[in-house]
Amino acid sequence: MASPEVPISIAARLTRLAEVLAGTVGSAAGRLLLVVLSVAVGVLASKFLVRLIGRPVARRVSRQSVAQTIVRGVRVGTITVSLLVGLWVVGFRFADLLLGTAVFSAVIGIILAPLVGNFINGVFILADQPFEIGDMIELENGTTGFVEDITIRYTKIFTLDNTFLVVPNGTMRERDVTNYSAEDERTRRTIDVLVTYESDIDEARRLIERAARDCDAVIDGGPDIRVGVARYVASPDCRLHEFGDDGVLLRLRYWVKKPYKLAKVQSDVNTLIRERLADADVEMAYPHRHLVFDDTSGIARVGGPEDGRPEGERAGSKPDVTGRGTDAAEDGDPADSAPATSAPNDEESTAGANGPT
Repeated sequence: MASPEVPISIAARLTRLAEVLAGTVGSAAGRLLLVVLSVAVGVLASKFLVRLIGRPVARRVSRQSVAQTIVRGVRVGTITVSLLVGLWVVGFRFADLLLGTAVFSAVIGIILAPLVGNFINGVFILADQPFEIGDMIELENGTTGFVEDITIRYTKIFTLDNTFLVVPNGTMRERDVTNYSAEDERTRRTIDVLVTYESDIDEARRLIERAARDCDAVIDGGPDIRVGVARYVASPDCRLHEFGDDGVLLRLRYWVKKPYKLAKVQSDVNTLIRERLADADVEMAYPHRHLVFDDTSGIARVGGPEDGRPEGERAGSKPDVTGRGTDAAEDGDPADSAPATSAPNDEESTAGANGPT
């Protein structure tokens, strides 16, 4: 029977304190000051509760993001309760607040819609566990970094460029996120190397695998790596992928120990591959084309412009298929200088008979 009297006595004391403040400073100012004092007490109480439950919650909850969310909820809840107690002590009627809220519900809904959406998506992120604090992730726009913090409203990412990126949970949940370190930090990478058909393919595969093994950050052997129900060779593996138009495509797959070294490791492996193949009977292929000219290819014109025409086609002169011209005016027969497969147009006939005008 003693426990119900404690809150009553506290409320009575607060009421008397409010009356004293109202009599000293004024009724409205005293009530406002009492509400502020109540909130200040709530802030101090929240800090005490956080210190009291912080470590036990961290030990019982395995996920750091969930533990931090619980601690934040206790802090915000304590301050909110203290505010409501302060309003209740000064005689604030919550029924009037509900009626007023109904009037402005549409406006408040429009203003708070993004905040409520982020809050709901934050709950889904904490429940679905797509990533955790400390994981290395990559967003669909290519931004890569470590998850620094996960709250109800936003996710904070510490990028590899030493910058902070704060993404609202509503946007974060709609994006495609690649998690490099959720369960295993080892990451497999792929490099394609195109060599000519005349190269020694077996030697090329051996040299490419050796180049990857010589890189310190690459796993050079050991037991197979399990991914789901599949198992993959841990050591670098180069295979003949396909026969292309310009050469044979070899595909190298290797495993990197740490995900944040992917770019540097790929550069080192590419450098070693180039050095190994340069000293061997292996030529790296590149796109090229052969152009073949024969009797059906038409007339080759060589030289610079003269009177608006190429140098090899002077007025009254026709080049043959070998690129050498014959003077139609001297021969007296312009038809002999024209190709047998095409008839000259009017301009060419006039130039061949009469010379330049």
